[in-house]
Amino acid sequence: MTREEFQAYWRDHHAPLVSRHAETLRIRRYVQTHARSSELAVAQSAARCSEPDVYDGQAELWWDSLDDVIAAVSTPAGQQAAVELLEDERSFIDLAQSPLWIGEEHLVVNSIS
Repeated sequence: MTREEFQAYWRDHHAPLVSRHAETLRIRRYVQTHARSSELAVAQSAARCSEPDVYDGQAELWWDSLDDVIAAVSTPAGQQAAVELLEDERSFIDLAQSPLWIGEEHLVVNSIS
């Protein structure tokens, strides 16, 4: 599928699915960042010797704690929700090329008021 098709499906179909399961999975925040092709993106990639347009986007899922994630997927309802989301992801994401990782935020600059 094209980037545009991917992003439309992700935004219009998958995002509502995540929203529907957010309470069960204790998701506090879900953000989709859709990649945009541009001359600037090409220049930035060239400066780092990387390839532009490798990814179509990035999702951020926020929980209050790692314990909340574990607790959410430890329930039958949480397990069912996780399965449903994964099944949908298989329909539009190349899972083998889409790494998942857990991070911890360290705020460095905060000029947003």
